Amino acid sequence: MVRNRQLPLLALLGAVAACSGGEGDTTATAEKPGAQMEKGVVALTEGEITRIGIHFKAVTNATELPVATVPATLAPPPNARVAVPAVIPGVVTRTLVVEGDTVRQGQPLAVVAAREMFTIAAGVEQASARVAMAQANDRRLGQLAKEGVIAGARADEARASLREAQAELNEQRRVVRLVNGAPSSGSYTLTAPIAGKVTSATIQTGSPVNETTSAYVIDAASRYELTAQVPERLLGKLRPGMAVTLPGGVRGEVTSVGSVLDPQTRSATLRARVPAGAGIVSGRALPATLSTKAPAGTVVVPSGAVLDVNGKHSVFVRTPQGAHIRPVEIGDRADGRTVVLSGLRAGERIAVTGLSELKSMAGED
Repeated sequence: MVRNRQLPLLALLGAVAACSGGEGDTTATAEKPGAQMEKGVVALTEGEITRIGIHFKAVTNATELPVATVPATLAPPPNARVAVPAVIPGVVTRTLVVEGDTVRQGQPLAVVAAREMFTIAAGVEQASARVAMAQANDRRLGQLAKEGVIAGARADEARASLREAQAELNEQRRVVRLVNGAPSSGSYTLTAPIAGKVTSATIQTGSPVNETTSAYVIDAASRYELTAQVPERLLGKLRPGMAVTLPGGVRGEVTSVGSVLDPQTRSATLRARVPAGAGIVSGRALPATLSTKAPAGTVVVPSGAVLDVNGKHSVFVRTPQGAHIRPVEIGDRADGRTVVLSGLRAGERIAVTGLSELKSMAGED
């Protein structure tokens, strides 16, 4: 009889114990980090975000849209490369610059000894003597013509002879100036016709030179021309005036887009004007990003922030509870950036790191 009375009590105690064990399991599940609220949504605390290494970045409106990144080559434009010839045969007695030096316009580059300079010096002296004689004759005959001793025509002839002698002297002096000559020492100096960088130096002390010698080549240091071969599929998107961005943030402008395709490569030539800057060196090959103005409301995000979820381009958007997946429509990709045409607004924050962890926690492996 006593045993039968204890059975209900034992059953009641077992039920209480079972309820206590169930509550403990529920609490453990609720406190699990990154608890899944529903598919595509992840609940996260600030501590969990820091521990996992997730970073969110605010989306901003785009002013430019990247169209493509293409390989390109830098070179001076055709009108910015100048050769410095040795106009009079001679021997180099002194060089003042070397290849790679930056020079200013008019800066001396080398000194050349030339026997012809002594001939020019003699010509200057002879022309000066003829001018002096013609001046004296002009004054004498002019005075006689005024006194009526001789006809005025003779005075006019003397004046013409003076002008001829002066013209000859001026020509001799002009030659000396053009070659930066020092007739008395039998030498002349090669100078820089433009400011820029010496990209070629073919002479050295003791070298013979003549009219065919290009002693130096100078490239203007203030501007460069960028050349790129762009594929056929891009031709409809490119036009003069578009922006060009090079590594280091140097920006230029497209000046022309070819309209004839190379039959072998199926590409056309694009040219752009680029200013001098860090890393801008003639002959360098580098990537160039071509951009156009962005329509109102367009945003650009890091390409790494865009995931493929169930065949759709998506991003993780920050919410008060954590983050959730949002499908977006994207446009062109270039230079590590992707154009988002719809699905995001400026000011919203998206995940840019920790994306694999977020995708796994959201149940989208």
